[in-house]
Amino acid sequence: MTSLGIVVPAFRPDTERLASYLRDLDAELGPETIRVELDAPDEGLGQTLSALDVPPLEVNAVSHRRGKGAAITAGFEAVSTDRLAFADADGSTAAAELARVVGALDGADVAAGSRRHPDSTVVGHRTLVRRLLGDGFAWVARRALDSSLYDYQCGAKALTADAWATVRGHLCEPGFAWDIELLAVAGALGLSVREVPIAWTDRPGSTVDPIRTTLSMGKALLVTRHRAKRLQNSPLHRAIARSDEPTALVDRHRQ
Repeated sequence: MTSLGIVVPAFRPDTERLASYLRDLDAELGPETIRVELDAPDEGLGQTLSALDVPPLEVNAVSHRRGKGAAITAGFEAVSTDRLAFADADGSTAAAELARVVGALDGADVAAGSRRHPDSTVVGHRTLVRRLLGDGFAWVARRALDSSLYDYQCGAKALTADAWATVRGHLCEPGFAWDIELLAVAGALGLSVREVPIAWTDRPGSTVDPIRTTLSMGKALLVTRHRAKRLQNSPLHRAIARSDEPTALVDRHRQ
């Protein structure tokens, strides 16, 4: 029997929506741990969440904004289970859909939920700008990386504890690019990655600026591709490597 730890990174979440989602995660997946990583929370939010009747819930709040990747990394480092998963705090991936993503680990090292897979269902309407930018980025990433997926940024992924032990020392992106870095590093190190089409609900009120984030992600994609190629001992990418490579998030977390 396997154990599951779920990390939910949260920055300025809708309190009622997050509380409902945490209850759903507990009821649907029966995890050993649900750990909410709160960045710069409003006063009292941590106490409000901690008071919920969700037995496996842990809340870790920090006063500053670490970024999604740094928050998930901190959560994964604090959880000791056979399987690890994360989901965005807005509940866009329903608990039942996250359960399907976790279930895909029966035949893979890493499982990635997908909003853009042909068999996926999107409920609600993203703006045309967000949809075009997201689709364009996915198209470029699919051609740049070894892990060929329809969707790299969906906020629902899972991996085995062994897979985490393999990739953890190679993850450096503190923000939204962490998702794609995880998949790129996993592919470069020979881990199996399975894409799982899901039903995904578009939630209004995102704190993400689509244009600024896409530009930042484009730059991060180039860096991630370079670092993934280095892991595969590419002579070209070894030759152009800088001497001041970034520190892994797990090492920054210990500092």
